[in-house]
Amino acid sequence: MTAGRSDGGRRGRSRPGWLSREQCEKLHEASLQVLERTGVRLDEPEAVELVRRAGATVDGDIVRLPAKLIENALATAPRDFTIYDREGRPALKLDGSRTYFGPGSDCLHIVDHRSGERRSPVLEDVRQGVTLCDALENIDFAMSLFLPTDVRQQTADRHQMRVLLNTTTKPLIFVTYDVSGCIDDIAMAEAVAGGPAALAERPFLACYINTASGLLHNRDSLEKLLFLAEKGVPVLYIPGSIAGLSGPATVAGSVAMINAGVLAGLVIAQLKREGAPFIVKAWGGGGLDMRTMVYGYAGPDSRRAAEAMGAYYDLPTFALAGASDAKVVDQQAGAEAALTLMADALAGVDLIHDLGYLESGMSGSLAQLAICEETVAWIRQFLAPVPVDDEALALEAIAAVGPAGQFLHSKHTLHHYKEQWYPRLFERDNYNGWQAKGATTLLERAAARVDEILGSHEQPVLPADVDQELARIVATADARVA
Repeated sequence: MTAGRSDGGRRGRSRPGWLSREQCEKLHEASLQVLERTGVRLDEPEAVELVRRAGATVDGDIVRLPAKLIENALATAPRDFTIYDREGRPALKLDGSRTYFGPGSDCLHIVDHRSGERRSPVLEDVRQGVTLCDALENIDFAMSLFLPTDVRQQTADRHQMRVLLNTTTKPLIFVTYDVSGCIDDIAMAEAVAGGPAALAERPFLACYINTASGLLHNRDSLEKLLFLAEKGVPVLYIPGSIAGLSGPATVAGSVAMINAGVLAGLVIAQLKREGAPFIVKAWGGGGLDMRTMVYGYAGPDSRRAAEAMGAYYDLPTFALAGASDAKVVDQQAGAEAALTLMADALAGVDLIHDLGYLESGMSGSLAQLAICEETVAWIRQFLAPVPVDDEALALEAIAAVGPAGQFLHSKHTLHHYKEQWYPRLFERDNYNGWQAKGATTLLERAAARVDEILGSHEQPVLPADVDQELARIVATADARVA
């Protein structure tokens, strides 16, 4: 092995049977060969100069990275760190010990939970989505689920950030169109945190950065990466790739190319600021459905290999699950969400996003997000440790009840019955009880739960002077593009 982590993954970041150590090493070596033989295109002069000074071979905007640079970056990147909430309290401890769940961002359509209509979202839909994230116990971070159409499109990311900051105290993952949007969003976060130093000390947000592919890193993405590394704000560096289109058709080849892009981003971030917090992509290798030319979000192909590489490097990981390729909230949507959430939770990734996605990421649904949250609650109970101590073994209770007794009136039952998992949306009554309650479907119950939350949840709004500063930043951005 030329450059990698010799100690393997931590508890939670490595599950037996995903890929063997030897397979991970082969994928790693393949990525190193891609970086050194084919190289990557960096459309940003500072990034090119950083890697050139560190020993890369530069031919125009194509750079070839020697294995030593990857080894150095892996040695300085933090294996774990914490993302805080808006109040400065530890919230997401990215050390492989727990998986955290949240929605995705920027859906072009919303499937309205009240009417079932597929329509263009507005800023109020963003606010309602963030409100739901703030209220749901098993949603751990928030994103702007929808792309609002009732604000200037060039500055929609600033409007989304203002809503995010005003509507939840949970950690945020945000997306911006360009580096100017990233700078404005960080300025807003610094205003909330109490200044740049306060945000760097206790960051409560991370930026999701896409690149065109594992080998093509566009200027805006690199500028954001460099800016955030210097700020000390965590980044999720996510090279795009579709097997058979922008990457090889095989899972291994596609993941090797994606992984090369992740490692290139890691090198640049660590050269800009040693120890910059960096989160790696834990999906990839899936391709177009060649019958429809649609990229599937819920397929099984794009999971195990990329997840295993995150465990191999023992770096914080970011996965995609809870999404469906169904067009409405139906049986397919429920099955695909549950399958992908369970698979990725078993993989032990740190962050899972895209809960609530439909239509291969084109649409989002608040009802689907509520159903996904119920599914996460089920998974967390399934993965929770099972106590096997004297109290749990209940030998005294068994002896007291005896062979012909029942435990319904046992004090032991009274003390422990609440430890079971009780669903909020999934139906468990008998048939007559279900009919008496209205004979509702899961979708109907989820939609009612969403309306209940939206009608009663108290938003944790910011102080007026802080929100005025956010409004000023947004208005200034709007004026620049007017």
